[in-house]
Amino acid sequence: MLLQVHPDNPNPRNMKMIIECLKDGGVIIYPTDTVYALGCDITQHKAIERVARIKQVDPKKAQFSFICYDLSHLSDYAKSVDTPIFRMLKKALPGPFTFILNASKQVPKLLKTKKDTVGIRVPDNNICRSIVHELGNPLMSTTLPIDVYVEEYTDPEVIYEKFGSQVDIVVDGGPGGMSFSTVIDCTGEAPELIREGIGDFDAIT
Repeated sequence: MLLQVHPDNPNPRNMKMIIECLKDGGVIIYPTDTVYALGCDITQHKAIERVARIKQVDPKKAQFSFICYDLSHLSDYAKSVDTPIFRMLKKALPGPFTFILNASKQVPKLLKTKKDTVGIRVPDNNICRSIVHELGNPLMSTTLPIDVYVEEYTDPEVIYEKFGSQVDIVVDGGPGGMSFSTVIDCTGEAPELIREGIGDFDAIT
């Protein structure tokens, strides 16, 4: 299903459909502040396995991120971060950054990497933050199984044509981007830039 959602004022009826789909173990494609992403409820194991199948990866080896509404649930999924790191997160988020942190015990085993880390993301996008807010826990998120992002993949209708049969809902929130988030590893002594994306690493460190 291709479901149109207004980027500024998401329609409550459509939002309800998305939330019910996620709670039933559904998989969705939805807009972020970078590219469109593939995701599900982090508490739904079968949905996580489905996403991994679509991506053709082992869930334990995949680089899935958690989409959070804000930093208020950070301590639920990440071990305590020191003050400088927390300040950096507050400065950067919401925004196009993914922060790799040490995972807490509440992170589902299926989603823990061998290093026991978790990627945390708070996108500057009203639709995905509204979904997370109403769902009540983070979305598991990963990029679409596309080798090269070209202009056509900014169009939700093209995304629906290509992936609509593999997911339950493609959320059409208008044109998406073609660039990724900046990935920063915060598990070592100092923040380390892993992937340069839209977010400016120097501006927040």
